[in-house]
Amino acid sequence: MTGRVVAVHSSPVHGFSKATRGEIALVEGVGVVGDAHAGPTVQHRSRVAADPSQPNLRQVHLIHEELFVDLRAAGYEVAPGSLGENITTGDVDLLALPVGTRLRIGSETVVTVTGLRNPCQQINDFQPGLLKQVVSTDDEGRVVRLAGVMGVVSRGGSVAPGDPIQVELPPPPHFPLTRV
Repeated sequence: MTGRVVAVHSSPVHGFSKATRGEIALVEGVGVVGDAHAGPTVQHRSRVAADPSQPNLRQVHLIHEELFVDLRAAGYEVAPGSLGENITTGDVDLLALPVGTRLRIGSETVVTVTGLRNPCQQINDFQPGLLKQVVSTDDEGRVVRLAGVMGVVSRGGSVAPGDPIQVELPPPPHFPLTRV
C-alpha cells in the first residue's frame, strides 16, 4: 500500500487545532519538533495528571484526508490540521492498519502505529455535534473511532506535503488497533 502526505501541522501549545507548516521535523523517540505533544513520556494533559512517567505512545497523530471529505459532506467545516493532527494522509486506510505497522514517510522517516486516537469532548467545543461523527457504535455494539491513529517516531527526519508513504505491516499475527 502506498499513500502520500497531504499536509503537515504542529503547535507549540496545548490547543485543539494545529497550524499548517511547509515541513515538520520528527525526532526518534520524541515526536514532532516544536509540538506540545512531543516527548518520550506522555504529554497529553489528562494522561500527565494520571501518571507522568507513562511512555508517550501519541508522539505523532495522523488523520486520513478522506475523513475531512466525509465530515464536510455531513455539514462540518473542517480542514487539514483543524482536528489537531500532525500529518494528514491520503490513500492510506489508516484505521485498518494493525498495531506495529511501520509508515515509511519520504526517504528517511518512520512512524510506528501504536493505536487509535480517542477524541474527547473538546471536539464538540470545536464544532457542536462533531464527536458523534468521529466516534459511534456499530450494529454489534462496538465503539468505532474514526479520528485517526497515533504513533511513535522510530526513525527521525523531515516530512512535507507530497512525500510518499510506504506501509509495512508487522509480522503476523496482526492485532487490531485500540485506543491509546
